[in-house]
This record gives sequence, C-alpha cells and structure tokens, in this order.
Amino acid sequence: MAGDRPPLYEMFDDRFRTGRCMNGDGALEVLYTGCRWAEGPLYVPAWRQLIWSDIPNDRMLRWDEETGQVGVFRRFAGHTNGNTLDREGRLITCEQGNRRVTRTEHDGSLTVLADRWEGRRLNSPNDAAVTSDGAIWFSDPDFGITSDYEGHLAESEIGSGNVYRVDPADGRVRLVADCFANPNGLVFSADERRLFVSDTGAGRVWVFAVREDGTLSPGEVFAEAAARPNARFDNIRLDEAGRLWVAAMDDGVHCYHPDGTLLGRLAVPETVANISWGGAKRNRLFIAAQTSLYSLVMSVTGTHPAGPGRRPRQEAGSR
Repeated sequence: MAGDRPPLYEMFDDRFRTGRCMNGDGALEVLYTGCRWAEGPLYVPAWRQLIWSDIPNDRMLRWDEETGQVGVFRRFAGHTNGNTLDREGRLITCEQGNRRVTRTEHDGSLTVLADRWEGRRLNSPNDAAVTSDGAIWFSDPDFGITSDYEGHLAESEIGSGNVYRVDPADGRVRLVADCFANPNGLVFSADERRLFVSDTGAGRVWVFAVREDGTLSPGEVFAEAAARPNARFDNIRLDEAGRLWVAAMDDGVHCYHPDGTLLGRLAVPETVANISWGGAKRNRLFIAAQTSLYSLVMSVTGTHPAGPGRRPRQEAGSR
C-alpha cells in the first residue's frame, strides 16, 4: 500500500525545505529495471537520451526521452563505468575493464585518451569531468581489477588509487591527487575553482582548490559518510545553488549545503551507485541504483557537465 512506503524526502536541516529541495515529484519513476549493477548515467541533450552503464553485463544502455524506450547503446563496452561530455559534445567514457579513458568521435570511432601513467597501466578509470580548457580529469580506483565481476582480475601496476588530468595541449596524463583510499566521483564547481572528489574507500568527500596551472591545493574533507550509519559514497553532482548531491549507496541520495552541512536525503529502494542531472531544464535527477534506473523531476537545477552550456572559469576581476 502507498501508505506503507517510506517518505521520499527526509529533512535534517530546514534549508532542505526552504531551498526547495523537497519540491517536485512525490515518488520516484522507474525508467528501467534489469541491470546487474547500473552506473554512469549521462543525459545527452543533442540526443534527448540518457545513457548509462551496466557494468557486469558489459553493456551501455540508452533511454529515449521522447518514447520512453530503452535499448542497447554499446555491447562489449569494456565494462564501462562513468560517462561525461567534452566541449564538443563528444562522449568521454571510463572503460573500467579495458583500464582506459576513451572518447567517442562524431563518426562513432573510439580514441584512447589515457591508458597509462608513467608507462604503467591504469587501474580501472571510474569517473571523469572535463573543464572549459578541454582538460579531462578522471579517478582511477581499483574496482575493476579486484575481481572478474566488473572487469578483469589483475594486480595494480601503480599501487594506489589516484586522480589524473589529461592535458589538452599535449595529451600527457599527469597525477594531480594521490591522497585517497579509492577515489570515485568527481565534479567541479561552476567556476572551476574547486574540485570535489568522493573517496569510497575512506568514506568521505574531499574538496580541493584548483590553481591556474591545473594543479590542486592540499585537499580538505568536505563530508563524512560516517554521519549516517548505512552511507557509503559513490559519485557526486552539484546543483546551481552550489549544493552537493551524493550517491550514498545504502542510504539513498544525500544533499549537502555548500558549508558542508547534511541538509537531507532521498530514500531510494535500492543501493544508489550514481546520479546525474538532465532533461530540458536540467531539473530531472537520474539515479542509477543497483538493478534499475530511476528519475525524479525536481525544483532544483543541476549544473552542466563540460560541454555546451558550461560556464567557463572567470579570471579574478572579470565579469
């Protein structure tokens, strides 16, 4: 019965209500079910479609906004995980099983952007973000090499999970942060002056100041999963008010104020892996949760991924 279901929204701070985070749909919409482990949702405005990864089944799926139909986007996809767009609207994909980051060109061909660092194979790229200068940043935990379930069992050649930056000028892969147990989701503030990185292994979200040369300041802890007993942190996204939304796995979706306060959560009936904003107004939250893809139309608006519509970084004193 409907009255037996837990409420969708749970408030911990009144700013969750006054910020209109609780406005919108009163229930989650199930768009698809039948995955083994769903991750990497990405709304592509030019296609009016959402694509996402079903990692153990080694496929990428797509949901069509116009028809509601779901089909296979790519089979034998390298156990893909996170997806994003570059400045030209091309698909950037973390191929966890193939241990590389690729770009899908407009003609459908694949270009390998990163597969090694200092001659050693990457672990299993997980999530990526693109800045307005064209640089591609990605996390590289070991999830895809710890077993054959989501990749291929192997030893790490690097020996740690790090965050890297692919230089837009020369394509060189540079290490930018190495303070993690297992780095996972990453997202830039709208002005690209801060980078947020979730660390699943340590149960926290880090925030770094981004220097003009593309290096990072020492990180600070922004949020701790231990604040909620069932929470573990996966990927992260920002809304236009600067609030951080976190896929908190067994504790649903968390919402944090820019000051780091946990404002509230969304209750989801499955383990939440990844979230992403989309739709014509970017106020539709897509949730990849274990076997299913859910959505929720809200009154808050998400930031754009890199690509058309993303606000470029402004220099000090500019408008």
